[in-house]
Amino acid sequence: MDNDLFLVLGLIIFGLAVPAIIGALVDSRVPRGAAIMVMIGSGMIAVALIGKPSGYSFQEIPKAFTRVIGKYIN
Repeated sequence: MDNDLFLVLGLIIFGLAVPAIIGALVDSRVPRGAAIMVMIGSGMIAVALIGKPSGYSFQEIPKAFTRVIGKYIN
């Protein structure tokens, strides 16, 4: 798979975990599912960063989203 795809999917999964963690803590539940989502998202982001030797800067993240969306829509 492409490093950009790993980065984008990892950021999306990680971003979806944040509301799940907050919801679980508000309801006094253990955020098990959210913790798994955090681990999966972090792992995917780490694979993307390791796979690209120069790494990603903050300015490249929106470009990575655009490249992934453009690649799979066309």
